[in-house]
Amino acid sequence: MIITDILTSQIGFFIMLSFFAIGAVGSLALRKNDTATNLWSGIFAMAGSLWGVFFAIAIILTKTTLAFTMKSDMASLFSLSFHIDMLSAFFIFTISLITFFCSVYGLGYVRHYFKNYDIGALGFFYNTFIIGMLAVVSANNGIFFLVAWEMMSVASYFLVIYDHKDPDNIKAGFLYLVMTHVATAFIVIAFLLLYKYTGTFDLQLIKVYISLVPPHIKDAVFILALIGFGTKAGVIPFHVWLPGAHPAAPSHVSALMSGVMIKTGIYMMIRIFLDILQPVPLWWGLFILILGSLSSLLGVLYALTEHDLKKLLAFHSIENIGIILLGLGSSLVFLSLGMPSLSLLGLVAALFHTLNHATFKSLLFLSAGSVINATHTRNMEMLGGLIKYMPQTAFFFLIGSMAISALPPFNGFFSEWLTFQSLFHGIAVQDFSAKWVFIAAAGSLAFTGGLALACFVKAFGTTFLARSRSQKVHLIKESSFSLRFGMGALALLSILFGLFSGTITSILTRVVNNLQAFQNTLSPVSSSFQGLKIAGFSSVSAPFLSGVFIFVFIVVLLAVKWMINKNQKVHVGNTWDCGSDLTPKMEITSTGFARSILMIFKGILKPSIQHETEYHDSQSRYLPKSRMVTLGIKNIYMTYLYKPLHKTIALLSDRAKTIQSGNINVYILYVFVALLAALTLVK
Repeated sequence: MIITDILTSQIGFFIMLSFFAIGAVGSLALRKNDTATNLWSGIFAMAGSLWGVFFAIAIILTKTTLAFTMKSDMASLFSLSFHIDMLSAFFIFTISLITFFCSVYGLGYVRHYFKNYDIGALGFFYNTFIIGMLAVVSANNGIFFLVAWEMMSVASYFLVIYDHKDPDNIKAGFLYLVMTHVATAFIVIAFLLLYKYTGTFDLQLIKVYISLVPPHIKDAVFILALIGFGTKAGVIPFHVWLPGAHPAAPSHVSALMSGVMIKTGIYMMIRIFLDILQPVPLWWGLFILILGSLSSLLGVLYALTEHDLKKLLAFHSIENIGIILLGLGSSLVFLSLGMPSLSLLGLVAALFHTLNHATFKSLLFLSAGSVINATHTRNMEMLGGLIKYMPQTAFFFLIGSMAISALPPFNGFFSEWLTFQSLFHGIAVQDFSAKWVFIAAAGSLAFTGGLALACFVKAFGTTFLARSRSQKVHLIKESSFSLRFGMGALALLSILFGLFSGTITSILTRVVNNLQAFQNTLSPVSSSFQGLKIAGFSSVSAPFLSGVFIFVFIVVLLAVKWMINKNQKVHVGNTWDCGSDLTPKMEITSTGFARSILMIFKGILKPSIQHETEYHDSQSRYLPKSRMVTLGIKNIYMTYLYKPLHKTIALLSDRAKTIQSGNINVYILYVFVALLAALTLVK
C-alpha cells in the first residue's frame, strides 16, 4: 500500500524523471571513460523506464488522476503544470516499456562507437530525449508543453546527427530540424487562438471554457494542430523528414523515435480532438480517415520500393500511423453521429495499435541494427544468407515481420482486426458521405495488409535467406547478449500482447472512458464492447487462435517426421545449375521482387529505370561483362509541393527586401502604420 501511494504521487513521478536526469548529467561528467559513460547512461535509463512502467500501471489500475503545479513568477502564463490521467499513463507506460528494452540493447550496441565518437554526448541527449517525451505526455500548461516539445525535438535532432561523419546524416538531421520547427509554429498558433478566447494556457481550464471558442476558430485550431502534430507523427504529406532521420540515428534511438516519439503526435491529437475541443463536426473525422487511408497505403508502397533496410522500416512507420489514424478518425465520426459505443471501439483500436506498433517496430529496428552492426551495410542488395550466421536475430526479425504483417496470433493482427470492425460498422451508417469514406478506408486497410506482407517477405527473404552476396560473410557472428535480450524480450511481448489482447483492450476501454467525450456515456459504451467481443456483430478469441496456430505447427512437424521415416534415405545434393557455378547473381534481388508491384503503381510512384552495362572492351558490344538495372523513385512531395513552396517563399523574401530603403523617415512611417493597425484591431 505504501509503495502504491508513492507510485501514484508526484514524488513517484519526479523519481522517474530524476533517474533520467542523473543519467544525462552523469554521462557528461564521465565522458572521458567510454565504458563507464555507457554503463551509467544505460543503467539509469533502465531504472527510470522500469520505474515508469510501474508508475503508469499503478495510475491505470487505481484510476488515479495526478495533477500538481509548480508556480513561477509568470504563473498566469507559464507554470510547470502536470496532469497525468489514464490516457497520459498509457503513453508513459508505452514510452517506458520500449525505453527499457532499447536501453538494454544500447549497452552492447553503443560499444562500436567507442573511441571514435563522444559517448557522453550520446548518453546526455538520449536521457534528455526520454525526459522530453515523458514531459510532453504529462504537461498541462500550453507553454510548458511547448518547452517539453522543444526539448524532445532538439535532443532527438542531436541523436539523428550523432554519426556526423556521414554527410547524409547531417542533411537528414537538418531537414528534420526544419520540419519539426515549422510544425511547432503551427502548434504555437493553435495555442494562441485558444488563449485568445479562453484566457488561459491551462489545458484543463481550456476544456471548461471551450464553449467560448467560435466554431470557425475550432476548425482553424483543428487544421493547425493536425499539421503540427501530424508532421511529428509522419502523416503524408508531412512525412518527408522521417525516412531520412530514423535510419540516420543509432538503431536503439531509431527504435525509440519510430516506436514512441512519433506517437506523441497521436497523443496530442487524441487529447485535443477528443478531450478538449468537444463537440466536433463530422468532417473532422472524415478528413482524418482520408489522411489515414493515404498514409497507410502510400507508406507501404514506398516501403516496397526501398532497398535500405532501415528506410524500409521507416516507411512502415508512416503506414502504421495511417492505421492508427483510421481508428482515431472513425472514433471522431461516430462521436459526431451520436454513436459513443462505436466511437470507443475506434479509439481503443487506435490505442491498441499504438502499443502494438511500438512493440514490433522497435523489435524490427533493433533487429535491423544487429544486422547492420554485423555487416556494416543497410543495403539489402548486399545481404543474404544471414540466417546461418545470425539465427537468433533472424528468428526475432521473423516474429516482428509476422506481427507487423498482421498475422495471427501475433499482436498486430488483433489491433488491425479491431480497426476493421470499426470501419465495417462505419459502412452501415446512414450518412452518405461517411459511408463511402468508410468503404474506401476499409479497402485501403485491406490492400495495405497484403502489401505489408509482400514487403516483409522481401525484407526477410533478401536479408536472411538464400546465399550471401557478401564475400566476408564468414566473418559475421551472432549479436552479443544485451542485443539479443532486447530483441528477444520485444519478440516475446509481441506474442503475449496478442495472446492477452482481450485483457489489454478491456483495460484500454477504461482508459478511453476517462476522456471528456465519453464520461457521460459510460453505461452504453461499456455494455456493448468488452475486450475483443463486440455485441451483436463479431468476436475473436486470442487463446483459440493461438491454440490453432500451435496445433497446426505440431501437426506439420509430425507429418514431416512421419514422411521422413527411418526406412527412407535422404540424399543432399547441389541445386541443378545448368552446368555452371551457382552464384548469388542467380538469386532474385530486392529490386526484382518489388518491380512488378512498382510497375502497377507507376502512375503514383513515378519510377525511373537506369541501365548500366560494362563491356570487356570497346569492340565487344554484344558480349557485356556485367549489367546493372537501378530502379529509382521520384520524390513527388519534394518535387511538386516543398520545392515550389520553397521557391515561392524565397521569391517573396526577395520582394520584401525592397522595403529596406535605408531612409529613417520611411522606417518611422512603418512603425506609425503598424501602431495604427494594432490599435484598430485591439478590442
